[in-house]
Amino acid sequence: MRARIRWAIYLLVFLSVLIPMLTGISFPVGRISESTQAVFDYIESLPEGSVVAISFDYGPSVIPDVQPIAKALIAHCFKRNLKVMGFALWPTGEPLGRRAFEEVAEKMGKVYGEDYVYFGYRAGYSTVMLQMGEDIRKVFEQDYRKTPTDRIPMMKHIRNYKDIDLLVDLAAGDSVETWIVYAYTKFGQKLAAGVTGVIVSQMYPYIQAGQLVGVIPAMRGGAEYEELIDYSKLLGEPGMAKTGMSIQSIVHLLLMILIAIGNLEFVMMRRRR
Repeated sequence: MRARIRWAIYLLVFLSVLIPMLTGISFPVGRISESTQAVFDYIESLPEGSVVAISFDYGPSVIPDVQPIAKALIAHCFKRNLKVMGFALWPTGEPLGRRAFEEVAEKMGKVYGEDYVYFGYRAGYSTVMLQMGEDIRKVFEQDYRKTPTDRIPMMKHIRNYKDIDLLVDLAAGDSVETWIVYAYTKFGQKLAAGVTGVIVSQMYPYIQAGQLVGVIPAMRGGAEYEELIDYSKLLGEPGMAKTGMSIQSIVHLLLMILIAIGNLEFVMMRRRR
């Protein structure tokens, strides 16, 4: 009997995850957090042709938290007709950044080399950050396709931080703090971040100090950003973060019901005894 109940619970949880994934069910996000709104507002305020740089500093283990943020950010920049350059300081972030650019650019009809460029992975946190402040070509001499940077039309007038209006670090570690030390403190580069749930609380002091424009907090923040840009309408597909948050909500509701049933059964058993 217990084994059957256990397997019934497994089946219910499985269906509560599978059905929303297949149907694209999503619930309203609700109130948008101030830190997410701040990033959105800053990008929204940039004039057409402004440059946004995105650093992909995370790995496959945190895809549910950070990859939706990456796609939503790129989509917002493309919607605003901004120029986007991407790179990775984590080797595991290189294919994730490339995939995000390719998926969004294909949906929105953006042209590589004119609307966006991707440089791939570069080793050495501090070295990359410092050299970008002097001349981007010192560290990004070619893109991931082996095309020399000087031959990429978008990069014609982008030399260093002075030509980058916002740099967003998508992080699963301590790279945000390193960007603040080398890019913000030394060169005055405007910074924002999208981070995993476990390091969100570490970011708020930097917002209060004015060292970060804002922070997009994990899957919740990704869902908020998808809501702000109307992601499903913009790309014609449900947002990864909103779908993920909806699945979490359904599973949490199921668990609450199962806990209530279990407690009710326990009380009834005591009464019978």
